[in-house]
Amino acid sequence: MAEALAPQKGQLKRMFGMREAVTIAAGSVIGVGLFTTGSNVVGDLGPFVIFATLLALAVSVYPSLLYAEMGAELPYAGGTYQFASMGIGRWAGVLAGWNFIISLVSVTGGEALAFSYYFKTIFLALGIDLPIDDAVLAALVVAGFTIVNVFGVGLSGRVQNASMFFFWGVALIWFLTMIPNVSLPTFITTPDFISQTTPLSFFAAMCMIWWCFAGFESAVSMGEEIKYPHINIPRAMFLTPFVVFAVNALFQWFLVGITPVDAMGALSDADAPFAEAMISAGIMGFPLILLCIGIAFGGDFSTLNASTATTGRYLFVMARDGAVPKVFAKTSKRFSTPYVAVLTLGALSILLILTNSLDYIANLSLFADLFYYVIGIIAALCLRQRFPQMARAYRAPAIKIGAPVSAVIYVLMMTQLEPDAFTTGIVWCLVALVVYAICRKVYGTGGEFTLDLAASGANDEPDDEERAKMDREYRLWKIVVGAACVLAPVLFAFPYLLV
Repeated sequence: MAEALAPQKGQLKRMFGMREAVTIAAGSVIGVGLFTTGSNVVGDLGPFVIFATLLALAVSVYPSLLYAEMGAELPYAGGTYQFASMGIGRWAGVLAGWNFIISLVSVTGGEALAFSYYFKTIFLALGIDLPIDDAVLAALVVAGFTIVNVFGVGLSGRVQNASMFFFWGVALIWFLTMIPNVSLPTFITTPDFISQTTPLSFFAAMCMIWWCFAGFESAVSMGEEIKYPHINIPRAMFLTPFVVFAVNALFQWFLVGITPVDAMGALSDADAPFAEAMISAGIMGFPLILLCIGIAFGGDFSTLNASTATTGRYLFVMARDGAVPKVFAKTSKRFSTPYVAVLTLGALSILLILTNSLDYIANLSLFADLFYYVIGIIAALCLRQRFPQMARAYRAPAIKIGAPVSAVIYVLMMTQLEPDAFTTGIVWCLVALVVYAICRKVYGTGGEFTLDLAASGANDEPDDEERAKMDREYRLWKIVVGAACVLAPVLFAFPYLLV
């Protein structure tokens, strides 16, 4: 990777390539959803979970194309906040930014709790019951990742890559060790609880699985730190939903395959579904320890790092514009990181952890995700209409149809949320508007930051050698991810071919 460009005043460094963009985006979502609430759905749908996962992928793909377009044309920190501010109005950007923040803060809290469940299971498998509360352990790990993200994007990027590739490596080994324990007849046996499934409950289950995809655009929020964003951001957005699908579907296949049919229904309210499935199947020792190590130090760590990093960028850029108190726009002179924003949101995540309620956290995050995605989708359409002349390295197809349809689907998904989380989300939005009104009165509009894209390196082009290297890497990603996406549904269908 070439040397990072020196930032202009108030700007962040461009340090990340496509690999980091993918691991940040995928890492933001591969974790708490998959290994907790997303896997709980297996206790409701059994082997038919693959259909809900395919539907969750389907409703994620087109919005990812919209973010590919917006992220390439406006490679700023702040993602949806910036897109909505320019396309709709600053008030819409503020609502999008605040909801992105509470969503990722919720993910951070939920992920930390998931880490504590699986971390303690490692010791339980060794016959040791750790005398530490889940919330305390979760708070400690959040504090650790908050410190990592204060010390620079270089360190954060290395941690992200290490966590994600460690997770995939351990996952591959675990898959191989689990193959002898997979019972193919389980896939063609309809559990008793399936008879209680209705179209509405299936839709609700799909919404929970979609939470495993929410955040696929997280790398866009760090657009000011991605090199050659007009190339790397679209490529990352094309890949990420399919990376998330492949990982979710493959893990779901193993979860269904190793869980005894009579124990499958209990997964619907399990704190650590994979661990409990293995215990119910009598799979102990090394396989259980390996799984928990991969989830805790790979999946959980990658999500904790990514969500801590991206939320800080949203709060930073909103403060830089005077939409929230400007103290959050302070950056470290040594590391060029928005340390005040990162530390503040780390503390907020710890407060949310103290609720010790993963269901509440998941529903609150879902409300915020869906709300800011609706704003982002509308912003994409408005940007096309307001700035038709803007240079676009990528253009999403059929935007006049795709954007409204996607927005309507996401609004319908919001109807499946728990009332408490919905109420909290509405209150959060009202607080956002009050804070914005106060800051507008204090700062006015003269203090808004305007990024010089050319000076920031956004318009730079790689030389021929680097471009060839980037193209080779992208082709490899497409081959591996495409093969995994094909393999997962084939594995679910395979038992039916043997009947």
